[in-house]
Amino acid sequence: MKTKFITVLAATALIVTAYSCKGEKKNETEATTAEEVKEAPVEAVLYKVDVTSSTIEWTGFKPAEKHTGTLGLVSGSLELKDENIESGAFVIDMNSITVTDLEGDEKTSLEGHLKGEGEGKEDHFFNVAKHPKAVFEITGISEKDGKTFIDGNLTIKDIKKNISFPATTSINENTMTLDTEAFTINRTEWGVNYASKSVFENLGDKFINDDIELKISIKANKAP
Repeated sequence: MKTKFITVLAATALIVTAYSCKGEKKNETEATTAEEVKEAPVEAVLYKVDVTSSTIEWTGFKPAEKHTGTLGLVSGSLELKDENIESGAFVIDMNSITVTDLEGDEKTSLEGHLKGEGEGKEDHFFNVAKHPKAVFEITGISEKDGKTFIDGNLTIKDIKKNISFPATTSINENTMTLDTEAFTINRTEWGVNYASKSVFENLGDKFINDDIELKISIKANKAP
């Protein structure tokens, strides 16, 4: 009886581990047709993004493991009225993609693969030589289930889709912060198809999940 219990316990642990590595989808967002970018009223106050204090965290999933990393920003701005976001945009530096869970050659290899370095691997993921920047432009602000959602057009590899994610903002004198909850996008919506089971057949367990989890943290300073 004890041996049987241990066997069941081990099997349960294996299932839980596999599920955890796959990752629970957090705030899954549906990519839809791009929308008109929202314009701020003339009385809106301009805040410039501090790119050195802003970051995007990402997590990618495989059947039995996951990888984490960050992306930096090139520039950005937000326009506020009565301390509420009216419009804004920020530019993502795709060359800044960094892997944070690996070290040494493994880290260098994965970062190079994500950037599209190496003959025949250019378009596996983000092909930063051809597409060095990604852009997010706000198209609207909405309220749902007591949360504030930011809607906007995300452009990656010249493909523009509208997404929505929950976020909170705070203002302290001349500085504002914007922090999102973790949210999930489907990478294939932007042509990032490498090792996707929804695109390629007969991959077995050699696939990479379509879902990418993102978490954005932005700091911006009031323009003089």
